[in-house]
Amino acid sequence: MTFSQFLNILRARKLIVLLCLTTVVGVTTALSLIWPKSYSATASVLVDVKGADPLTGVYAPGAMLPGYMATQVDVLTSKTVAAKVVDKLRLLESPGIKQQWQDDTQGKGDIRFWLADLLLKKLDVKPSRESSVIEINFASESPAFASLIANAFAEAYIETNLDLRIEPAKQSNDFFEKQLKGLRANLDEKQKVLSKYQQDKGIVAVDERLDVENARLAELSSLVVGAQGMKVDSASRERQIVEAGGRGDSVADIANNPLIQNLKAELARSEAKLSELGSRLGRNHPQFREAQAEADGIRQKLDAEIKVASSGITNTAQMQQRKESELRSALATQKSRVLELKKQRDEMSLLTREVENAQRAYDAALQRASQTRLESQANQTNVVLLTRATEPVNASKPKVLLNIILSVFVGGMLGLGFAFLREMTDRRIREADDLSDILQTRVLSVLPKQQAASRPSRFSFGRRKKPMLHPIVSTQVGGR
Repeated sequence: MTFSQFLNILRARKLIVLLCLTTVVGVTTALSLIWPKSYSATASVLVDVKGADPLTGVYAPGAMLPGYMATQVDVLTSKTVAAKVVDKLRLLESPGIKQQWQDDTQGKGDIRFWLADLLLKKLDVKPSRESSVIEINFASESPAFASLIANAFAEAYIETNLDLRIEPAKQSNDFFEKQLKGLRANLDEKQKVLSKYQQDKGIVAVDERLDVENARLAELSSLVVGAQGMKVDSASRERQIVEAGGRGDSVADIANNPLIQNLKAELARSEAKLSELGSRLGRNHPQFREAQAEADGIRQKLDAEIKVASSGITNTAQMQQRKESELRSALATQKSRVLELKKQRDEMSLLTREVENAQRAYDAALQRASQTRLESQANQTNVVLLTRATEPVNASKPKVLLNIILSVFVGGMLGLGFAFLREMTDRRIREADDLSDILQTRVLSVLPKQQAASRPSRFSFGRRKKPMLHPIVSTQVGGR
């Protein structure tokens, strides 16, 4: 279809187009004028998702902003918030609402949630794309009612947001309070067991006592080592005496005794004198006998001293052996005492650790219980009312001008559609191209059509109309 054909069709079917356009625009305008006016009130709330929590001090991550805002929108448009609006404004006390509920549901269901659904149908919530502000729009035929419901939804949303924070905190607080009782009882029991153990064992400061006993053990160990050395030395001297046939003067300690050495020297002088007297005098001479008696006395005295020294070495060996045995016994007793103290220290350390663990568990639960107690008593939330809704002056619906513009467009499209539909059902020939398309043949020439003489119109400004053309078709086809 050429543009000239399109214009010819419109020129020929202009009544249909004008009829459709006029009808659609008229009906739309009439409906827009008689349609009840609807007023939309807007309240806005600010959701502070990046601020720190006043109790915990935790900052919300910025990456959770889209999902968090979508969740807040879902909360705002929930039946819980709408039911709070119903309760806050006492809408159920209106007799007209109850009658409407009876008519719509025949008394079935909960009137509170039925009314909440009606409010949600007229509610429009729009979160901002670039900020944390949420707009709450409510449409109603009454401007005052629209602003009242919008503000009520904002306040109910803030209360619900606070409840969503407080209720889990209350449940957590109840849980921790119950746990605290058990943990406190466990801590008291552990402390009683530790105290009883200290009283039974007489422990005041186990570490200091253990240090003293360890020092005593080390001292006894050194004494035992010394006693063992002295015992070995004494046993060696005693063995030398036994090997010498009881003659202790062969032992170095006895031989080096100053008294025995002096006696030996006196005995040697006495024997020398006796030998000299025996060579000059006879054995029966008084001087010889006196010298012999003196030598025998010195020898007896020397034997007695040697015997005394030998018995002293034997006694010393026996005493060192007894001392070494006593020290060994004391060392074993001290070892047992130290081991017992270490055992007590280990048992006490175990009991102390149990008390410390119970104390740490109790302190952690107490701290968490204190925090949840504060959270359950909080009256602040991260949502604040940014802008209260005011009574709208102008109606938001219907938009008469916009409806008329749209009706012009829709009516024009419908008129064009009906015009072309009419053309398809009743095809007319208006120019040579139409004849060529219908007969599938060529147009040879076009003759001008003579019109009846008429005076020119006063609006033509003396211009002549173009003569209409009469086409002459080819005779190659046997058509009309």
